[in-house]
Amino acid sequence: MKISTLTLAATLCVGIAQPAFADISVDTDRIEQTVKTLASDTFEGRAPGTTGEDRTIGYLIARFQDLGLEPAGPDGEWLQKVPLLHTQLGTPTTLQFNTPQGIMPVTRGKEIYLSTLRPSNEAQINDADVVFVGYGVDAPERGWDDFKGADLKGKVVVFLVNDPDFAAKSGEPSVGKFGGRTMTYYGRWTYKFEEAARQGAIGALIVHETEAAGYGWNVVASPGGENYDVVRPPKDLTTLALQGWISGDAAKDLFSRAGLDLAVLRKQARSPKFKPVALKNIHFSADIPVTHEEVESHNVLAKIPGTKRPDEIVMYGAHWDAYGEGPPDEQGRIYRAGANDDALGVAGILEIARQMKAAPAPDRSVVFAAWTAEERGLLGSEYYAANPVFPLEKTVANLDIDILQTAGAANDVVLVGKGQNTLEDDMARVAATQDRTVTPESLPERGLFYRADHFSFAKRGVPVLLLMGIAGAADLRNGGRAAGQAWIDDYTGNCYHQACDAWSENWNMAGAKQDIDLIGTIGESLANSDTWPEWKPGSEFKGRRDESAASRR
Repeated sequence: MKISTLTLAATLCVGIAQPAFADISVDTDRIEQTVKTLASDTFEGRAPGTTGEDRTIGYLIARFQDLGLEPAGPDGEWLQKVPLLHTQLGTPTTLQFNTPQGIMPVTRGKEIYLSTLRPSNEAQINDADVVFVGYGVDAPERGWDDFKGADLKGKVVVFLVNDPDFAAKSGEPSVGKFGGRTMTYYGRWTYKFEEAARQGAIGALIVHETEAAGYGWNVVASPGGENYDVVRPPKDLTTLALQGWISGDAAKDLFSRAGLDLAVLRKQARSPKFKPVALKNIHFSADIPVTHEEVESHNVLAKIPGTKRPDEIVMYGAHWDAYGEGPPDEQGRIYRAGANDDALGVAGILEIARQMKAAPAPDRSVVFAAWTAEERGLLGSEYYAANPVFPLEKTVANLDIDILQTAGAANDVVLVGKGQNTLEDDMARVAATQDRTVTPESLPERGLFYRADHFSFAKRGVPVLLLMGIAGAADLRNGGRAAGQAWIDDYTGNCYHQACDAWSENWNMAGAKQDIDLIGTIGESLANSDTWPEWKPGSEFKGRRDESAASRR
């Protein structure tokens, strides 16, 4: 590893101590070999709870051992057990809305998509009232409450996707309250279902819009009634017997049967004065068999102990899981092995670990985490964050890699979550040493900041940084931004979560190397400093971090 102190005085903020950055320069041949191994048929698509998992975690433990790292799991083990609940809906015996005009049948996967996170043999909702709750947001710090104390116990709530100001027009009261076109956590469907459960609802449906969701109905319906969660004690189970989506056309029809105009209600929902609206004489009934099982999966955790402040933790993360076996593609491939998503991220943190271990031991401890079940809802990282091995208040930062572009060197690096914390300032300074600039993600309304493993830490106040190659078109040194967008279009259109996501000899790793070098350099610098990254004013996560400020003095 090349170690050199870089002169960055011209870019430092006056009066604020900044870490000196030390170069990390990774070996792309090693990274590609790791990717080829993890994405091979031997690992069967790396699905949690399968033979593919057994082989994957065994391989990762062996790699960390060979590098000379120490186990960082509970009780000095390499693994943290992650108990998962796996549910699958069967064929409904009843699925309909009862309306004044008669029964409105809905077909699962066509007009409605449903799943459950309750370990029951049957998901039942019997003639429940239906209530429209706008965007389903309770955000007192923004002066916003869509619920206004309404009693929603035992009812089915319907809400809009994204934030109240996503579609706001100039002069409307919601403008600017939720980041404009940039999605906040309140816009994510995960938040909406969690809030519906906190309100006591028995069912929850999001009205689908392609633009506001960031994906089409085909993506919504693709899981086929399957869902995963961490295993929870009975007292912590969601109240929602069923959760899911209703198509825009079906929602419009449903509201009209109650004498309501959904378009008018959309506009009303963009005001903080909005109150829940009952769909009079509309009731929802469902009776669907459920198969469920508990699956034991695992996070793999390794560390390089710190010499001066070992209780302060810099953490790298990437997810080892992919989508396992699926229908054969045109080439007959059945394993959806996620070579880029996220074997490449795992290979990146292994290479950073090798570089750091070869250098003098850091002042702070550095933990390397390979998470399970990211593709099932960030569950491995969520389980760790809820059951941390190392205190989160002493976790300096979580640095995550999840998909990197493989189309060549770039003039920039894409920032996911602009304005969140000071790690983006570190990103800009290190990028400058690579003759690169920082470009904000191109579609912040899609909420990618909330859709990778770092988010499990962000919502608990740990400063985070995510590298995600599909967040925006890179300005490639060969072909510019048009070539960067062409790579995204090809990858997301053909290979994302498909068997096509395989290692290819056509990969150009120069851009991936730039990004891994960058995040490696940031982490090593933090590991050898006493700097604590901070959330910026206005971030929804700043308050949580501030609560534990005394522990970092």
